[in-house]
Amino acid sequence: MSDNPIRPSHYRGEIETFDYMQDKMSAACFEGFLQGNVIKYISRYPKKGGLEDLKKCERYLQKLIEVYEKE
Repeated sequence: MSDNPIRPSHYRGEIETFDYMQDKMSAACFEGFLQGNVIKYISRYPKKGGLEDLKKCERYLQKLIEVYEKE
C-alpha cells in the first residue's frame, strides 16, 4: 500500500503538524506559510505534481480559510 501524499505517515504523530506549527508561529507567519504553500502548489501543478499538487493546494487553502474564519 502506498503512502498518502497529502498526509504522509512520517507526518503523523501525537499532534497534527498544522497545529504544532500554528502554536510555534505568530498568526501572521502561520498565515504567510499557508499562503506561500497555496501559491507553490497551484503554480507548479501543471508541470510537476498534477492532481496531487492540486489536492495539496486545497489542503493548505482549507486550513487558511479555517484560520481566517476564526479571526
